Amino acid sequence: MKSSSNSLSQLALQRFKKNFWGVFSFWFIVVCFLLALGAYLIAPDHSENANQMHLPIHSKSPGFEVTMLSIPSNLQAEEKSWLAQAFFGKQFSGTEIPINSFEFTAEELKVKTYAEGEIEGLEKTYNLAETFPEASSAEEIEAQYIQQQTFLLGTDKYGRDLLSRMLVGIRISLSIGFVAVFISLIIGMSLGAIAGYFGGKIDAAIMWLINVTWSIPTLLLVIAITLALGKGFWQVFIAVGLTMWVEVARVVRGQVMGVKKMQYVTAARALGFGHTRIILKHIIPNVLAPLIVISAANFAAAILVESGLSFLGIGAQPPMPSWGSMIKDHYSYIILGKPYLAIIPGLAIMSLVMAFMLIGNALRDALDVKA
Repeated sequence: MKSSSNSLSQLALQRFKKNFWGVFSFWFIVVCFLLALGAYLIAPDHSENANQMHLPIHSKSPGFEVTMLSIPSNLQAEEKSWLAQAFFGKQFSGTEIPINSFEFTAEELKVKTYAEGEIEGLEKTYNLAETFPEASSAEEIEAQYIQQQTFLLGTDKYGRDLLSRMLVGIRISLSIGFVAVFISLIIGMSLGAIAGYFGGKIDAAIMWLINVTWSIPTLLLVIAITLALGKGFWQVFIAVGLTMWVEVARVVRGQVMGVKKMQYVTAARALGFGHTRIILKHIIPNVLAPLIVISAANFAAAILVESGLSFLGIGAQPPMPSWGSMIKDHYSYIILGKPYLAIIPGLAIMSLVMAFMLIGNALRDALDVKA
């Protein structure tokens, strides 16, 4: 029995490897997962939520370059371990100022702030000893506090680095998918297995609950649950997960109704095994194949729902970066000559959702025993 199971798994794996788009989507998701883990290590903006604003350089096109002056703060930033900084970013207490030019004198640094066209920037003067107490020379100040920055994807309407916001935003999309799929599997598998195994009035009651939940529009139900739980990061996760268990329950119920008639289940009953053991040990392991496919589809749906909620303003709250909220902030720029501010996060959502749908289709074909 075990060798047969192994051979079926190997056959499914071989089929999956032959599916180009399935394999491509798998590695694309792996890369996205790695980018999410190391977002703050890769992102040019290491501050929490990549939220360092530079209003003078708002809405700049991809590849924009500017000279940036960093003014250290006298306030002592909260010390964080390197692991905390890698996962949650650094607490940046200083100030970054885009400048057009700078000049050192004996005791002062004179700069002209960034301005475009015929508008001239403001002239500011900083005392070297007071502003940069840790630097001992003008060369050291220039090397440590004045740098040329390139914004590869440009800046948003607040002057924040769009690439950094996109990288940190991957975490929201992947997190919502994992949590929503986990909640939907726990609830859906439990109710579906109970309904399919016991039947009768229990099945009728659970099916009534499934049909009522199914009849309510998903987005409307998510909005209602979100408003009941309150706006926030985890509230959205729970709300999305509580709306995606229905399809899982229906599939599990149908599979269990067929599997419970198999001889090995009848043998387990004859041996006196309890209902819980039969369901968990003998039935659930044999209905996992379709659940894997549904989970991939639910993952994609959860990303879309979260993006929709963030677009409506009831998803992840500012300053937390979310691809949906980025579209909300910049969709008006589509007709203002800067469509990339909304198109870039839109393409990211589309790519990630399509990857999960393609991998779901590939898994369905690979796990199809009739193929």
